[in-house]
Amino acid sequence: MRFSAREQTGLRAMIELARCHGNGPTALSEVAQAQDLPLPYLEQVAQTLRRAGLLASVRGAHGGYYLAREPEQIRVGDVFRALEGQLVTVECMGPDGSSCCERESVCSARNVWQSLYTCLSETVDSITLADVI
Repeated sequence: MRFSAREQTGLRAMIELARCHGNGPTALSEVAQAQDLPLPYLEQVAQTLRRAGLLASVRGAHGGYYLAREPEQIRVGDVFRALEGQLVTVECMGPDGSSCCERESVCSARNVWQSLYTCLSETVDSITLADVI
């Protein structure tokens, strides 16, 4: 199983922002430095997370980003889905694990994909940002 650069960058940034939670907005340059992430790429990922409602931002000299919800309320799965849309990318499965394939009734691999989806979903949805800080 491979996690995309967006997922890895997003999760590391969200963990760093969870560590700073309650201290006001944090500049992305601080997050990038703390997590050794390229700032231009982090800025793109942060915008996606903001549009998904996981981050909020404040402009200005003392601005930056902060978690839009408590760390206990943001699951790792929320971050991954916000960035990539689905956890398991298989053409025959929809983003929620449902079937979108006309071969479903005869597909010998369908049970494998469904099992992987279920296992991965349960795992990443059981871990919150609070669990990892």
